Amino acid sequence: MNRAILASLPLMLVVSAHAQDAKPADPAPLQLTAPQDHKLMMEALGIKSLREGANGMNRSAPNAANYDESKVKPFTLPDPLVCADGTKVTTPEQWWNKRRPELVEEFDREVYGRVPKDAPDVKWEVVETKEEKVGDIPAVTKRLVGHVDNARCPLIKVDIQLTLTTPAGAKGPVPVMMEFGFGGFGPRPGGPRTKGVTPKTADAPGKKAAPKAAFPGGFGGGPSWQQQVLAKGWGCAIIVPNSIQADSGAGLTKGIIGLCNKGQPRKPDDWGSLRAWAWGASRALDYFETDKAVDAKQVGIEGLSRYGKAALVAMAYDSRFAIGFIGSSGEGGAKLHRRNFGELVENLTGSCEYHWMAGNFLKYGGPLTPADLPVDAHELIALCAPRPTFISYGASTGPGAEGQWLDQRGSFMAAVAAGPVFRLLGKNDLGTAEYPEIESPLTEGELAFRQHKGGHTTGPNWPTFLAFADRYIKLQNAPATSGSGSQ
Repeated sequence: MNRAILASLPLMLVVSAHAQDAKPADPAPLQLTAPQDHKLMMEALGIKSLREGANGMNRSAPNAANYDESKVKPFTLPDPLVCADGTKVTTPEQWWNKRRPELVEEFDREVYGRVPKDAPDVKWEVVETKEEKVGDIPAVTKRLVGHVDNARCPLIKVDIQLTLTTPAGAKGPVPVMMEFGFGGFGPRPGGPRTKGVTPKTADAPGKKAAPKAAFPGGFGGGPSWQQQVLAKGWGCAIIVPNSIQADSGAGLTKGIIGLCNKGQPRKPDDWGSLRAWAWGASRALDYFETDKAVDAKQVGIEGLSRYGKAALVAMAYDSRFAIGFIGSSGEGGAKLHRRNFGELVENLTGSCEYHWMAGNFLKYGGPLTPADLPVDAHELIALCAPRPTFISYGASTGPGAEGQWLDQRGSFMAAVAAGPVFRLLGKNDLGTAEYPEIESPLTEGELAFRQHKGGHTTGPNWPTFLAFADRYIKLQNAPATSGSGSQ
């Protein structure tokens, strides 16, 4: 660690009512900027420089994003069914006992980072319960706060924000779809992004959305996704990612990551924000296992854009999630790292997005390349098998399209390449390797894919997803039993 950098930093304490309980022997939590933290990680890895990411906004820039299929360089994907020692996986037992743990280890070490084995407990508190109508559906909404035990660093406080809404007339525990979102706890935060590298259709730089209503109308003025879910007799939940971990490198010494590190910089294999958000979703699932209104064996996870990435990570790591709806996740989510189209690995290793990933991931933006990664996105999708997984995108071209930055085709290719694992486990894959037309759903198997014409949103795909989910998620009249899963 560069002592000159640290010596120049303002050591600002995180305000807390428990500041007097801090142990004098522990150094104060650091207040770093994202560039400062990014530089410290580069130094820890011995990296002198990183390659520049793709520019998705200036087509004449020297590093303009590639949107030309003829310029996609050839690449070879690692086989998800070949073990590190070269053994071919031919039985489900080999997958569960050998290959899957290998893949989890590689994603932990090189891509998303490790959750600490001693990650603190979360104590859930229902702070408000109210009866309301969602559209014309009577419902009960609970507002919850998950208080994370901060005894190891009282100067850092983490309270996870969660809302749960269930039909008022439910006869028993109900399935729940949980979204990474904003949940009425305040306005949507807009994280800083590098100017000139991201197109306006996806996570645009410098924009802050207006506060969301608790149950806004759906796409095109139709029913909201919450109304659609509640109309089926299911429940809906929203977990707020920024209440778990900030969406910025400047926040890595705070939030759950900072709490576990006592306010100090990460080690190269420590978890990034995507893994932290997924951890928080698993803690919400822990709560659902205690709530008699919820059928905890039938909880799904959904998210869009960076939260689509988090939803895929949550689905891959925690086998208790019954179904996944992965919206426009792009690079770091369902998009193949090795494919030089749209956003690149080098965008994720820069100082504006690196916090999503493990520190070790920076290596693949220089001196290593994406081809050196031991895993790719198809294997992350494969970790979701055999559970139903729906990959959603807006159309790449046409009126209102979300553009090609997220590489819809590259994500489709990843889903195709994950297919052998679904088949090994007795499930159906996409059924074709032919790229489908817009609004032509591939939903016959447990692995599904659809593009819609509505832009950067999951909205137009909710009806198709719910029809897909009907095959797997059913209302039950018996109380749910507790399950077990990974962090």
